[in-house]
Amino acid sequence: MLKNLHKFSLMLVLAAMASMAHAEEDTSIAVDLNSGRGGEARRIPDPSEFKVCADQDNLPFSNAKLEGFENKIAELIAKDLGKKLSYQFWYDRFGFLRNTLNAGRCDVIIGTNTGNDALLTSKPYYRSGHVFIWRKESGFNITDWDSPDLRKGVIGVVDKAPVARPLFDKDLMANARPYRLMRDLNLPPSFIVDDLAKGDIDIAILWGPIAGYYAKKSTVPMVVVPAPEYGDIDKSGQLGYNISVGVRKKETERLAEIQGVLDRRQADILKILDEYGIPHVPVVEPTKGKKKDARGDAIPKNE
Repeated sequence: MLKNLHKFSLMLVLAAMASMAHAEEDTSIAVDLNSGRGGEARRIPDPSEFKVCADQDNLPFSNAKLEGFENKIAELIAKDLGKKLSYQFWYDRFGFLRNTLNAGRCDVIIGTNTGNDALLTSKPYYRSGHVFIWRKESGFNITDWDSPDLRKGVIGVVDKAPVARPLFDKDLMANARPYRLMRDLNLPPSFIVDDLAKGDIDIAILWGPIAGYYAKKSTVPMVVVPAPEYGDIDKSGQLGYNISVGVRKKETERLAEIQGVLDRRQADILKILDEYGIPHVPVVEPTKGKKKDARGDAIPKNE
């Protein structure tokens, strides 16, 4: 009897611990439990609210302290529209759209690939690409995929990123050190640039906003050079992307309202990008007869 009572007590303790952990997780991402997916209570839209879906810990894009450049762009749009800005935070990983925009917990994605099939997207408001980045002290001179200095060190790349195509074609995979596509949440978003600064790798080839922002913040001087586009050689190696605001597919009125701000405030948006060290180039219009970039999926923001 006492043995069974002990087991029952232990089960209660474990269940309580699990419940506390779950409650803490919900609090950390501030999920509005009054809204949700089909079959659950849903948030009632507030016309005076500009509610953004964002990651709470993914600089330079966004964080819970509203320090990212997408936070600043969201603030600019909300202010122009005369609406109050609020957020639904969720880690930008698998299930992000399902648990935020598609669950009705928020209404706007500030930065997504213009060709993202899951969303109705605005006209692109900037374009970025991948870049080469290295410590200035290395003295490297890397301008393209045939630069000899690419063969002189360990190259940090995100696993399954499009840069794998040119690295493979140029017989550079032996130099590559892959990092997980989905960031370990125990590590800061800067972890690849941090490894570069420490000398664990010698070169990194990263999505421009990540590299540009953290190179600017690094105490170790860095060199950032745009990587030449490879999509004209192999579509799987496309490195540059148009970036847009995204909303739910049927919300044409909401998107038109946002598009008006993007058109009016384009210069201010580019100024924000420059302040954060975000590399950007002129938008490339889609090929005639095509509505999307070569890849229709959203850019992983830890790439």
